[in-house]
Amino acid sequence: MTTIRFERDGAVGNIVLANPPFNRLDLRFAEALRVAVRQASESDIRVLVIRSEGPHFSFGGEVREWPGRDVNWFRTFVADVNVSYRAIEMLKVPTVAVVQGIAFGGGFELALACDFLVAADNAVFRCVEVTTAMLPIAGALQRIAERVGRARASRFAMLGEPISGREAGELGIATHVVPEKDLTATAAALAKQLATGPTRSYAATRTLLKAWSSGGVAAADLVMLDVAMELYDGPDAQRGFASTADAFNKDIEPPTLVFEGK
Repeated sequence: MTTIRFERDGAVGNIVLANPPFNRLDLRFAEALRVAVRQASESDIRVLVIRSEGPHFSFGGEVREWPGRDVNWFRTFVADVNVSYRAIEMLKVPTVAVVQGIAFGGGFELALACDFLVAADNAVFRCVEVTTAMLPIAGALQRIAERVGRARASRFAMLGEPISGREAGELGIATHVVPEKDLTATAAALAKQLATGPTRSYAATRTLLKAWSSGGVAAADLVMLDVAMELYDGPDAQRGFASTADAFNKDIEPPTLVFEGK
């Protein structure tokens, strides 16, 4: 039985953590995630949602499988997990993590690999690695620092303090925070909005933000013009310009359009 699966509903793809109730990152996880991400990348979906079955998003690494194993095995395991997480960040479509219950360790890091993080207000995020004398090893530390600053990243990583869904939203770690009963509907509405939006524009935005993440404003400025010009001749952009021009001629607000992703 696979612990992760890829499925789709039209333009919306889903990677589902399917090992409830804890969805731990066990020995099968890295390979199963790699397969699911590959399936997503080879499809023509326009948005990818990462969600879980059961009451919790993920308790993180299945530590019970680690004691006594060789350090080279552990390095390979961690590297494989990172490859899959970075592959999610390299997709050309927007990505959404939907988090209920607990998201600890590698589960938290998986959610941080996504563009949007939709959290239940009673969800709990935590960098638990310090409790085993480790540190976050799949990108959490630097991604938290990018969102909320170095001081808070140090606090959460070194002290292992839990972060509620509500606090995650206030800090800017989560993009959307709602009561748990509204989580599925909110995530579905967001996925639908993204799946009918300007897909190439979203990809360009992700490219520009990745340039900024690695090199700051100057690096993003260097690629901005080329990235924007690639969009200009696309059918979506041309239809958007025409619609807005028509609205301006009528002195009305431009209508919301459904785009074809071209």
